[in-house]
Amino acid sequence: MNSKTIMATKGTLIVQDTVIAFTRVAQGDFISLTDIAKVKNSSEAKDVVKNWLRSRSTIEFLGLWEKINNPQFKGVEFDSFKLEAGTNSFTLSPSKWIEATGAIGIKTTVGRNGGTFAHKDIAFEFASWISAEFKLYLIKEFQRLKDEEISSRSLEWNLTRSLTKINYRIHTDAIAQNLIPLNLSKLHTGLIFASEADVLNVALFGMTAKQWRDNNNGKAGNIRDHAAVEQLVVLSNLESLNAELIRQGLDQPARLTALNQIAIHQMRSLLGAPSLKKLK
Repeated sequence: MNSKTIMATKGTLIVQDTVIAFTRVAQGDFISLTDIAKVKNSSEAKDVVKNWLRSRSTIEFLGLWEKINNPQFKGVEFDSFKLEAGTNSFTLSPSKWIEATGAIGIKTTVGRNGGTFAHKDIAFEFASWISAEFKLYLIKEFQRLKDEEISSRSLEWNLTRSLTKINYRIHTDAIAQNLIPLNLSKLHTGLIFASEADVLNVALFGMTAKQWRDNNNGKAGNIRDHAAVEQLVVLSNLESLNAELIRQGLDQPARLTALNQIAIHQMRSLLGAPSLKKLK
């Protein structure tokens, strides 16, 4: 099995040689029922979905899902469908279900890549109705894709952390070469390093490491361990910039003011960057 890795809002899975589209929206991951239905009847996929909706057990499942996840679900209309479901005269389309009950678990789209999509909970239930074997492979492929995304995010975050650590070495070297007088004790040397580290902390986070610890009792790690991806990127840049400003002879207050302005500018730019939004 293989698939196109999904990092944006749309993508595909390939399950038993069947291409299954899915999309990510505010309510979660939605999988194409139309594509799943093609496993049973490739030429009349819409009718397969409608036949599934005729079942009383299907209506009960959909109603329960909506009651759990949708405060605006119209229970009276649902009860009407539930009473009729399973009779010979009962028919129901996805659009009729959505319009009548205000359902959010199923969506219909038009156009080239249109069709009926359902929240993954519902899509897995539909796949079970199609084939227990197909449902199992669909779940496994979907989970494999999710695991890939998590792994990718973790790799990107670790790379950013590594870059920050490398730049921190440049930063500390500049401190050692330009700010630490000869023959200082290790204690005094450490105080200077800590002071310069807090220049970066204050410029970016608006507080020192100690202030963060005082405000976050019980949290493991330090202020940088809890930083967002954008903050880590900016921190990496600030370390290099501060090292250069130290070499230029700027005093600490002047450097703090300059670094703070740079941090504000870079954070504004990064918060709108599509490439970083993928890491969230």
